[in-house]
Amino acid sequence: MVTACGNLNTEEVFGIGEQYAYIRVSSRDQNEDRQLAAMQGLCIPKRNIYIDKQSGKDFKRPQYKKLARCMKKDDLLYIKSTDRLGRNYKEILEQWRILTKEKGADIVVMDMPLLDTRRGKDLMGPFLSDIVLQVLSFVAENERKNIRQRQAEGIAAAKARGVKFGRPALPLPDNFYEVHKAWREKKTPLQLAAKACGMPEGKFYDRAVRFEKGW
Repeated sequence: MVTACGNLNTEEVFGIGEQYAYIRVSSRDQNEDRQLAAMQGLCIPKRNIYIDKQSGKDFKRPQYKKLARCMKKDDLLYIKSTDRLGRNYKEILEQWRILTKEKGADIVVMDMPLLDTRRGKDLMGPFLSDIVLQVLSFVAENERKNIRQRQAEGIAAAKARGVKFGRPALPLPDNFYEVHKAWREKKTPLQLAAKACGMPEGKFYDRAVRFEKGW
């Protein structure tokens, strides 16, 4: 686990404010250990490590909101990569602006040394970081869109091959064929036919249509 450096105050050691880490995985069954391991030895207090287990499509994440409220001038935030911060191009840029420009904090993206706002506090340093961030954020969002498109294309291709999605339909009751025939011949009204098969009217009608189409 990432921890503070013994009993030393990080402000005294580094001449900066508090150090923070933000970690995100896309779902609760994913593991954050890889990101934590990458931050081993950074002397970040445990209380300053914020972890969200949800999608990066937006910034409506409880731990990120807490982190953003805590950060102040001269604080330092570590993230493993820009896609851990988020996957929405415009919102990444907006959050970066809020943290670095409005709050005056610094950000270090560990997988991309150029994205370290402590580097070159002259005009060229921040300018270079902003350009690199825009490129990486754009790539991250495009990849998210491409993943969705590939998924949609894969599902469409599978359906064209006859692959069925969703829960398998429950077997039809033994009397369905007899009741269906009587209903289609207008000998039994829909309400009574559905009741005879132990189904809601809508479900009976849907199964009848599927049966007739050979689905």
